[in-house]
Amino acid sequence: MNSEAEKFAGVDGAKGAWVVASIDGTTLTWTGCSSVAEVLEHTRDHARVGVDMPLSLPESGYRVSELEAKQFLGTARSSIFHTPVVDVLAAESYPEACAVSRQLTGKAISKQTWHILPSVKAWRDADFDRNRYVEVHPECSFRAMSPTTEFSSKKTGRGVGQRLAALQRWSRQIDLADLPSGPAVDDFLDAAAAAWSARRLHLGEHRVFGTADPSDRIVA
Repeated sequence: MNSEAEKFAGVDGAKGAWVVASIDGTTLTWTGCSSVAEVLEHTRDHARVGVDMPLSLPESGYRVSELEAKQFLGTARSSIFHTPVVDVLAAESYPEACAVSRQLTGKAISKQTWHILPSVKAWRDADFDRNRYVEVHPECSFRAMSPTTEFSSKKTGRGVGQRLAALQRWSRQIDLADLPSGPAVDDFLDAAAAAWSARRLHLGEHRVFGTADPSDRIVA
């Protein structure tokens, strides 16, 4: 398998839109997309694509993949929020979503979860190969990428620098001067980390949280 001849991508949500990081050989580039359909079109020639968005939803309780990923992250576990149960997607208001979640899990959903539900729905409604497009969590990717680094918050300058340094060990052709306008720097770095995990999956070097199949899987 010649990974250098393949292209890989990572996708991260950015204020209702999407950032796609593509790795082609040793060159990493970023593109902004306005919809999941546009993401799928942009990445249709990529061997594997990592997506920072829940691609499977539980009917009740919590996903094993998230529980295992939280354990892997240790003190940084709060960066992973629990995926809502599938019935929450039909809720028309935040109070209704919380009521549904309490009934099935014993807990309400967070406002952060409520605000990303349109993105979760968009991926759930899309038609894509669930073996080629895989769920990732960037913080798990960064931890796997640089196990000895105690990462600061990605919202801080130190945190950005740490993540950029980790990525540059993998792809030295990273130029932040050409980033598309709009999304925050951490969105671009998260997308790049997702691409790193997508490449790892293609090479069989990845770590799996949850199941080996797409039913409940996060890849790092």
